[in-house]
Amino acid sequence: MQNRRRARHSAILTLVVGAATTVALADLVALVEPAAAQNEPDKKKHKQEHPQRRPATPRPMPPASSGPSFKAPPRASTPRPADRGPTQKSQPSHQKPALQHRPAPRPSIAPARPSERPSARPMQPKAVPERRNEGLKHLPPPASNQHGVAPQVPKRPSPGIQKPATARPPSGMPSGARGPAPKSFGDIRKGRQEKIEDGGRRKVIQEPGNRIIIKESNRIVVRQDEAERFRRRPGAKSERRPDGNVETFYVRPDGVRIVTVVDAHGRLLRRYRRDRDGHEHSLIDNRRFYRNVAIGVGLGVLGIVALNLPPPRVTIPRERYIVDYDRASDDDLYETLEAEPIEALERAYSLAEIRDNYELRARTRRIDLDAVTFDTGVWEVSPDQYDKLERIARAILRVLRDNDESVFLIEGHTDAVGSDEDNVSLSSRRAEAVAEVLSETFNVPPENLVTQGYGEQYLKIDTQDAEPRNRRVTIRNITRLMAER
Repeated sequence: MQNRRRARHSAILTLVVGAATTVALADLVALVEPAAAQNEPDKKKHKQEHPQRRPATPRPMPPASSGPSFKAPPRASTPRPADRGPTQKSQPSHQKPALQHRPAPRPSIAPARPSERPSARPMQPKAVPERRNEGLKHLPPPASNQHGVAPQVPKRPSPGIQKPATARPPSGMPSGARGPAPKSFGDIRKGRQEKIEDGGRRKVIQEPGNRIIIKESNRIVVRQDEAERFRRRPGAKSERRPDGNVETFYVRPDGVRIVTVVDAHGRLLRRYRRDRDGHEHSLIDNRRFYRNVAIGVGLGVLGIVALNLPPPRVTIPRERYIVDYDRASDDDLYETLEAEPIEALERAYSLAEIRDNYELRARTRRIDLDAVTFDTGVWEVSPDQYDKLERIARAILRVLRDNDESVFLIEGHTDAVGSDEDNVSLSSRRAEAVAEVLSETFNVPPENLVTQGYGEQYLKIDTQDAEPRNRRVTIRNITRLMAER
């Protein structure tokens, strides 16, 4: 009798454990069922190890004194060992009542029919922002260095970029001006063409590279095509107008158009900016001068403009009037370029008058870039000297933040070794080379720069020998000297 009671208690304990296992397994049915197909071999092995028995007939049990009753969830698949016993009707008092669980429906993995697919808004491709000058790779703006001047970003044209359309060279320029740029003075001398005008009083020398040298009345000047530097800009185009003038323009990344207009002889008539809204900001305007002054006094198209002004009276210390670049601070450079003329002016003057008259230019303060040196017969700035131009570029940009219509004249000079023609041509190319470095390396707007060469006419050190200090470049602000703005 005692053995029968022990067997009955063991059966009840087995039913309790089996029911609890069934409840736990029911919670996992939804997670296990999707992988049922993969576990078929495990099920067959399980059946072999545990052969299925016919479930015993459950015996009625009295209702439990505490906790709700529940039935084991029905099995929809092959029964497991936990499903073999009768359903538990009571729980121990120390356990929380178990909630009734239902197996989660097995998710269908079959693809839905077209009519059953949820309606979704078709994906729209991302809008690609419009790019200017699509032929060029646009790189993010370079980070400024410790001096606040952004270094140069190399411009790399993409394959297949089309060459900008250019107009024919002005008629006053040499016929070979569009050929390869000369690399030495030997190439320049070979390409020169000379002619005599005005009864032998004027000698005109045409050079490769769009330059004309004029010798007249014991004076010598050099004229260059003022649009040539802008034709080398990415995306630049030139158009010849019906009146014979040539308009060269390019568009900056911000949409502003820079326009330079020269006449048939390459003389600068006008330079201005045009905003996106069509508003124009004039930088240089010589139209009235060439129309009313030059023709009226009979100078012709290539004559030298002489004003015969007296030298200015300099009342400030020399170190403030002619500033040595190496010794000046950044504030000294800015103050020099921002200063008013040292003497009152009778009127406003054209760019041609400023270029051809030293006494007029001398009414403004200047900066001598002695730090940048040139070898004999060389006009290019060597790359190891680029950083020497950083401080002057920073000073120019600082002035342009106050007035973006300021114009700076870059003057080139040589020593007294060599012929007058060679030296004036060499100095003009040196001034243009410095302007190129300032624009391409330090982002100084090229439209705010003009260049002029003076050869050996204004020696800093009075000697006929080779003197590196005479092979120099000078910069001054000529905005307050100019006429039409």
